[in-house]
Amino acid sequence: MPPDARTRPQIRLTQVVKHFGGAPIIDHLDLSIPQGQKVALIGPSGSGKSTILRLIKGLETYQQGSIEVAGAPVPAPPHGWRWPLSRRQPVVHRVGMVFQQFNLFPHLTVLDNVMEAPVQVLRLNPSEARSRAMTCLEQVGLTHKAAAYPANLSGGQQQRVAIARALAMRPQVLLFDEVTSALDPELVGEVLEVIRNIAHEQQTTMLLVTHEMNFAQDFADRVLFMESGRIIADGNPEEILVNPQDERTRRFLNRVQGH
Repeated sequence: MPPDARTRPQIRLTQVVKHFGGAPIIDHLDLSIPQGQKVALIGPSGSGKSTILRLIKGLETYQQGSIEVAGAPVPAPPHGWRWPLSRRQPVVHRVGMVFQQFNLFPHLTVLDNVMEAPVQVLRLNPSEARSRAMTCLEQVGLTHKAAAYPANLSGGQQQRVAIARALAMRPQVLLFDEVTSALDPELVGEVLEVIRNIAHEQQTTMLLVTHEMNFAQDFADRVLFMESGRIIADGNPEEILVNPQDERTRRFLNRVQGH
């Protein structure tokens, strides 16, 4: 019998090296994430967390090793990607990513922002794309803003539209790169609640870079602590966030939690 699909790595990085100007950003990294797992990636600024997400999405090149998503390679061309890589690399359809900045098209309505990629990349007909987009807006609680423009939304609402836009591609892997860092503190909760609901309701593999330790503990099946381009600690939230054994992890948590 073939192995259970739920135990196969959905994301696999093998001895991945990325350097910039001779300085290593990712240092011989091995990482395997099974289908459906929810992973929080924590660590100090500059440790390589966001770079890992960008490598998985295919937005950055790497110099050594290999990356696979859902069994398909994410190649590292020697001279960088030529945009739009989605036309050339079907693997990117499998990965959705939500960034710190919302990156919405200001001249398009909320609905059209969410429809854009399914129509242009997946070639869905407009009627099907509209139905899918409205379903995704319902997931993030914004169907009533479908006709609004981004300038008329709060930062939290714009980020929720960005999440809906990622969901509209029906990705197998969903990446979140410090999605609350650009928000006013009072808007953080609404975005985290949307992510929490998606995590609880869907079997999508999710990898989230965050400095919100309480949310990481609630969200994640697994927590990775990174430093200097390497994974220093890897375990469940209790092991990493509540009772860390690694001294560097303890120092980091004491600093960010103000202990």
